[in-house]
Amino acid sequence: MFSDRLGATARAIQAHFDLILGKLDDLPVVHAMRHATNGGKRLRGFLVMEGARLHGVAPERAIWPATAIEALHAYSLVHDDLPCMDNDDMRRGQPTVHRKWDEATAVLAGDALQTLAFELVTCPEASPEPWVRADLALRLAQASGAQGMVLGQALDIAAETAERPLSLDDIARLQQGKTGALIEWAATAGAVLGQSDPAPLQRYARALGLAFQIADDLLDVTGDSAMVGKAVGKDAHAGKATFVSLLGLEAAQHRAAGLVEEACDSLAGYGAEAETLKEAARFVVTRAH
Repeated sequence: MFSDRLGATARAIQAHFDLILGKLDDLPVVHAMRHATNGGKRLRGFLVMEGARLHGVAPERAIWPATAIEALHAYSLVHDDLPCMDNDDMRRGQPTVHRKWDEATAVLAGDALQTLAFELVTCPEASPEPWVRADLALRLAQASGAQGMVLGQALDIAAETAERPLSLDDIARLQQGKTGALIEWAATAGAVLGQSDPAPLQRYARALGLAFQIADDLLDVTGDSAMVGKAVGKDAHAGKATFVSLLGLEAAQHRAAGLVEEACDSLAGYGAEAETLKEAARFVVTRAH
């Protein structure tokens, strides 16, 4: 059920991107936006759609914030891949935007995807209630900016030249911003759309986000670049402190499994309707890419 819904969500989001981006001018920056939004698991968009389903929100409304979070995530990857950041050549098994075009086009494509995310999340089609759309936009700004993802990225860059290695608490704080904040927004967006309490899904997302990052650290050690779709082994080569380097491989796997159980337990109030979200949590720590 989970894999079918994940695949269906990915196709729906891609179709929505095709519709939205198809209205833009035929320019290199738009081609770069299409390239950056092509492929991927669409896990964040899936969390939006599933959270919306749990709260009785129609898919034709939920698709707008689902596509928005994928646009914002794509922007973050385009900029993260730049030479001044992680300097990656491959993303999702394809050349990164700055390699396929150039750095200026990559910066502009990322900028355009970021602003597109806010355009999509504030569209009247997402909700008839202006305050709901405003709340979604405010939460997205907080999750993506200096209180969330950008903060995590800044802490990650600072750690590369820090005099002391990061502790487990430091890494958890860094990743709560860099990875966890957007996952938390995605998981709670459906409750916000449905004008319901987002707290249970927030607890789910916080455990899920940390498990996701531990799984990424594990993939960097055990994964194959052809399967993962990007370079692996970079953290160890750079001497970065990660959950794996501090805990060890087996303990990191155990920690991720415990977080998955914590995430699943937080959904108890939704009953059997939340089984797909539980499967999503299990998928996060068993995925090969």
